[in-house]
Amino acid sequence: MHILVVNDDGPPSNQSSPYVHSFVDTLQKGGHTVSVVLPHTQRSWIGKAHIVGAVIKPTYFRPGTLHEDDGTTHSRPLTSGSGGDEWILVDGTPASCVQIGLYHFFQDRDPVDLVISGPNYGRNTTAVFSLSSGTLGGAMEGAVCRKKSIALSYAFFSRNHDPDIIAGASRLSVKLVEHLYNNWGRGVDLYSINVPLVEDIEKHRIMYTTILQNYWSSGSSFQELEVEEEGGKPEEHEEQIRSGEGELNGKTGPAIRHKHKHFRWAPKFTDVYQSVENSAPGNDGWAVKEEYTSITPLKANFMQAPGPEGELKLSELPPNTKTTTERRSSPRFHAVVDYDDPYVQPMIIAALDSRLPTGSWSRISSTASLPDPASPLLQFASYEAINFEHLLTYPRSSLATAYTIRKALIRKHYLSNTLTSWFTKYPASGLSSHVQPAVHFELDYAEFLDEALVEAYELHQSFERNTGKQSSDREWWLLKPGMTDSGQGIRLFSSEEELRQIFEEWEDEESATDDEGDKTGISGDSNGSATSPKLIDRGSSVGNSSTAETHKDRKSYILTSQLRHFIAQPYIHPPLLLPASGHRKFHIRTYVLAVGSLEVYVYRDMLVLFAAETYVGPGEDRGRDLRKHLTNTCLQDGSREGSVQRFWDLQDQGTKDGWKEGISEQICEITGEIFEAAARGMMVHFQTLPNAFEIFGLDFLVDAEYNVWLLEVNAFPDFKQTGEELKGVVQGLFERAVDIGIAPFFGVEIIDEAGRWMHRVLDIDLGRR
Repeated sequence: MHILVVNDDGPPSNQSSPYVHSFVDTLQKGGHTVSVVLPHTQRSWIGKAHIVGAVIKPTYFRPGTLHEDDGTTHSRPLTSGSGGDEWILVDGTPASCVQIGLYHFFQDRDPVDLVISGPNYGRNTTAVFSLSSGTLGGAMEGAVCRKKSIALSYAFFSRNHDPDIIAGASRLSVKLVEHLYNNWGRGVDLYSINVPLVEDIEKHRIMYTTILQNYWSSGSSFQELEVEEEGGKPEEHEEQIRSGEGELNGKTGPAIRHKHKHFRWAPKFTDVYQSVENSAPGNDGWAVKEEYTSITPLKANFMQAPGPEGELKLSELPPNTKTTTERRSSPRFHAVVDYDDPYVQPMIIAALDSRLPTGSWSRISSTASLPDPASPLLQFASYEAINFEHLLTYPRSSLATAYTIRKALIRKHYLSNTLTSWFTKYPASGLSSHVQPAVHFELDYAEFLDEALVEAYELHQSFERNTGKQSSDREWWLLKPGMTDSGQGIRLFSSEEELRQIFEEWEDEESATDDEGDKTGISGDSNGSATSPKLIDRGSSVGNSSTAETHKDRKSYILTSQLRHFIAQPYIHPPLLLPASGHRKFHIRTYVLAVGSLEVYVYRDMLVLFAAETYVGPGEDRGRDLRKHLTNTCLQDGSREGSVQRFWDLQDQGTKDGWKEGISEQICEITGEIFEAAARGMMVHFQTLPNAFEIFGLDFLVDAEYNVWLLEVNAFPDFKQTGEELKGVVQGLFERAVDIGIAPFFGVEIIDEAGRWMHRVLDIDLGRR
């Protein structure tokens, strides 16, 4: 491809621009056409500036020997047909280099496919570096010119520029450039890549990251310099002499208003390094500190913070406008906190109190208690308790903890349709490697199973493959009612006969609970509707009823009105089993915060839920006890000690190096694309609102090859299953929800930003912000 290379360090120089020659040489050896336009001198820390009124003049640079400062600069270009490379140098900025390279030189070549700004002499991680970076400014200019653009920076840990280390970084950079160009993310304008200059960098990990939000914290970034007495313009020297005349005559002259001094740019980079040390994993600064290559997808804009809209007319403020002191004493918003869960309710209130300044919010009992209907209001409540009419009527002042419609995610059969539609549009989606294909169907009576499975081709093919095989050699499937949660109604089967037996058992159990003894359908009445729901035991059997009978005393029931929509998914075997945890099957509960339209964050403090019994494969378990297969703690009897643990506290015994980080990265990637698939592909069934946020619980299973699989998405997850010992995980989640979902909406500054374990995995504009 045709690549335009710019930078902010200027032409090759072992002192100030030691990487660009190696990188261009590696690109050319990879078969790419490379055009180069660079500033004629150092232009770091200039951002995306252009110099107003300047007449930009080019000179022409002919590169010499690699890593030798023997290139030459000329006032006129080579004549046509002359051999050798020639780069353009301009007395402008990196952004100007992009404009001139795209539109005023190299017109005899194919159009530019990609703009690369760099490699920069030093890292460009965190907000403090990135906002001023000329390297990012060049890539931003390329992006606003509608060109795919990449900002490339080399993070050095020593100024000993080892040619072998630089060559390794250049090879890795070219591979990354080619991969990103061929797999450009949807909605991405540019990427910022930071490559650590360390030995064997090509063997180090490559991480997708966010930019760490940080700030200067130690005062001025300039150093004061004393002005020397000599030098300066004659008229200035004359002024200094005259200013002392009063003293010579015995009189005191006028006081000097300001001490004359000079200033040198001398930023305290310890602020940046300390912010990286204090940050949670997942950001660009952290990645480079760990000697990982960092890739950060970016948009070419400044995102607007939430705040007031419309016109502000200072001249029309009423005479009795409150003073600043009075305004500070009034709450910024009122809150209805009604979660209807004694485990959760106190934690919500504690999170609001601990994260927000005292007096910034006031609790009320309902929307009727508002001083004015348009007063700022937070509804932190269960879905059924939210006043959605008020939420939709006052979108600028009312905020709630749930979206109105999100079936595309939380209903199993809708989620299956969401994914099917997404894969049809994007067949190369990496999500397909993390989601099991689902077969969904509707059924009222077991006798109609044949008709329900007419189009279930995957099931029929699996049944045929299983014919004549031993139980341990078969493909197994999970049957899940589409409208249930907490593990209710899940069964295992490997043949049509076993599937039919499951539905027949449900009908038998339902008939036994019917006082009148009449037969009703699986869905609850004789017409297959849900108007007369019954209760049946959700059991623990796999294709038979023997084990279910043993657990009848648990009184664990499901409504038959929930049993009409079903999905069947392939059983994931073998799962990852941890020796230190008794080889029990487990799933990972990940809390996800969705904000507005639409940002999505993954809470990194994840939980692991273990099955009650040691794992045995479904075909090897003669008793077929679901307690060995299902990891939902709702299904466990007696003590649950050790059934719920922190993911990051799991022991590494018997696992491969870096397995937790690898799993965490997969979870973040899966989550971001799942929400994008629902938001873009199923907008009718996932309707985001700019004045809403919601906490979801996503469940993932890890197979023996460390591949992560999405199991399901839950709205209003059952937090109390976390237990008392790990209550702090949920408390931290609510505090982060206050930081990200609540405080910015009402314009309230949070007390501090310590311990933010939220990783942003999606940020798209759905036109509703």
